[in-house]
Amino acid sequence: MLFDTHTHLNVEQFSEDQQEVIERAQSAGVSKMVVVGFDRETITQAMALVEKYDFLYAAVGWHPVDAIDMKEEDLDWIEELAGHPKVVAIGEMGLDYHWDKSPHDIQKEVFRKQIALAKRVNLPIIIHNREATRDVIDVLKEENAAEVGGIMHCFAGTVEEANECLEMNFYISLGGPVTFKNAKLPKEVAKEIPIDRLLIETDCPFLAPHPNRGKRNEPAYVKLIAEQIAELKEMDYEELAKRTSENAMNLFGINR
Repeated sequence: MLFDTHTHLNVEQFSEDQQEVIERAQSAGVSKMVVVGFDRETITQAMALVEKYDFLYAAVGWHPVDAIDMKEEDLDWIEELAGHPKVVAIGEMGLDYHWDKSPHDIQKEVFRKQIALAKRVNLPIIIHNREATRDVIDVLKEENAAEVGGIMHCFAGTVEEANECLEMNFYISLGGPVTFKNAKLPKEVAKEIPIDRLLIETDCPFLAPHPNRGKRNEPAYVKLIAEQIAELKEMDYEELAKRTSENAMNLFGINR
């Protein structure tokens, strides 16, 4: 029924009750989830999870905040894992100008290398963007990322920026912020993006939707996000759940 396209069930916040969290998601109607690995430890955990649960899939990549730590052997390892039948995307990758751990030029280099990798293995990419929208779009254009397409994860830009991403073969994914009372931009984007290019996600354990804002997020809460978007788009909730799930399965090449 629901497809949470971006979860971090592989992080320490879920170490004590991971099984219960997964069961609550299923009870809430979440039939499929992607677990996103973004460094050595979380990629290893993501792969362990997808081996254990048939309805979980993995994305493997290197987070821009930690770009300075990535070695060539990490890139080779990600490329090797890309051949696993349950790895459905490369990422999350991108640019993050909020934290200053990794210099911008190193972030861009690691970003470009991962786009090239995704092209080699023919998988879509998942884009992390924080306070770097223009540079992210420019890199995607320069590297012809439209060739593989992918997801603008937890999109926080304008309708105009969303349209630029749609033109490059990307889906727009919305998470918890679309439910925040003061979140003008995500609500505008939710209304304007065509239903066939829209995805939903939690980015759990981060960005819990209203009324759980500030608490640990979990996949079951993707239902709150779907309900809010259905209301904004003035469409039936079941239809929105169905269409966004179909979009995710088409993008990730998952058979029903």
